[in-house]
Amino acid sequence: MHEVGMMQSILNTAVERAKQEGAHHIDEVHMRVGVAAGVVPDTLELAFDVVKRGTIAADARLDTELVPVICYCANCTLEFQPTDLLYECPECHQANCEVRQGQEFELAFLDVS
Repeated sequence: MHEVGMMQSILNTAVERAKQEGAHHIDEVHMRVGVAAGVVPDTLELAFDVVKRGTIAADARLDTELVPVICYCANCTLEFQPTDLLYECPECHQANCEVRQGQEFELAFLDVS
């Protein structure tokens, strides 16, 4: 369950930022997680519950925004949302399209007090 390590890193960043702002509590952690980030959102919630214990985020909630995959085909300059895991251009059927969105795993913002 690599989500625990990933959430520990996010929480460390969140606690550091909150303390820099003079906050004593983190009330909510808002994240952006891409559909193709390789993590399971429900598992993130469980991992967050584990790593927040004993920190200023102990009572915090986790809000996760799922970011859809968006690809770009350089061959026909089409930006599209793939319908399967192949990421094939629906126009020219080019198979090696650039993933422009959907692999995010980032702290978006915090609610602190």
